[in-house]
Amino acid sequence: MKAFVMREIGAVGFMDKPMPKPGPDDAIVRTTKALICTSDSHTVGGGIGQRHNLTLGHEAVGVVHEVGSEVEVFHPGDRVVVGAITPDWGDPAAQAGYGSQSGGPLGGWKFSNTKDGVFAEYFHVNDADANMAKIPDGVPDEMAVYCCDMLSTGFMGAEHGNIPIGGTVAVLAEGPVGLMATAGARLRGAGLVIGVEAVPRRQELARCYGADEIVDFTTEDVVGRIMDLTGGEGVDTAIEALGADVTFQTAVKVTKPGGTISNTGYFGEGEFVRIPRVEWGVGMADKTIATGLCPGGRLRMERLLQILEAGRVDPTLMTTHRFPFDQMERAFEVSDKKLDDVIKPLITFS
Repeated sequence: MKAFVMREIGAVGFMDKPMPKPGPDDAIVRTTKALICTSDSHTVGGGIGQRHNLTLGHEAVGVVHEVGSEVEVFHPGDRVVVGAITPDWGDPAAQAGYGSQSGGPLGGWKFSNTKDGVFAEYFHVNDADANMAKIPDGVPDEMAVYCCDMLSTGFMGAEHGNIPIGGTVAVLAEGPVGLMATAGARLRGAGLVIGVEAVPRRQELARCYGADEIVDFTTEDVVGRIMDLTGGEGVDTAIEALGADVTFQTAVKVTKPGGTISNTGYFGEGEFVRIPRVEWGVGMADKTIATGLCPGGRLRMERLLQILEAGRVDPTLMTTHRFPFDQMERAFEVSDKKLDDVIKPLITFS
């Protein structure tokens, strides 16, 4: 089969690989739709170290091709979504409620990290009964694929943010995860949602997904404007959705005492992330810093699919580009270099 791989740090391309085979608890999925994520660029840039000929990608839906002898819930022909995070659910961390961390920190993140990812004609799913979900007939593949990561991660930012009903929220960076964090904040009952973004197309989408105010960091002081919008108090919840030291510091600065900084960003470079001492109350401001990795699992995917089926959110508004799989190199370049005002490129498999 054809696969799109990270040849080494800084280099990608196609190569032929053998079809994967399922173990007793596993499944093989024929890929139909996939999305490119900024974290794929972080990986190729060396964010998790050297990898050789590792198939990239962690956001895909498809049709079950083959299942192992112990798989009970799924059968060949089922249309399924697979979480970007595929934990081993027997692991102690997963049993303790932290499935994303099973097998060690970030251990649930297997695709394009510790095993081949989904940018291939077929891909392997471990612990299939627990890591896949059937897609309802009314939800198209190009919508369901957003459940894999963008909805799950963005909504996690809102969930971990402890947003009170009617509370105030700042979302720092309105990329795909930030946009879904914005939608999640509105679903969680926020009374004021402030999006921080400079790109006009993303500002527009942020408003569509529930941002009441937009702060443009290229033309105004972000901290000052957010403090003005909140009557000098700061927000109940700041969601860091970029993965940069400057936005993390801003999140701490704009969060009121007793509030929550909810981090969804992938910090792909630098040795440290700094906490501004004074705004942190010299360590005693009762500000909670919550972190998390995209939640996976069948129950999570089923709940997200239910939101889509009910029409609560339409993530396909973020699909700015479409490419066939054989144009994957161009698609990756567009995503990686942020060309042509890209937000999310959708990949279609024949």
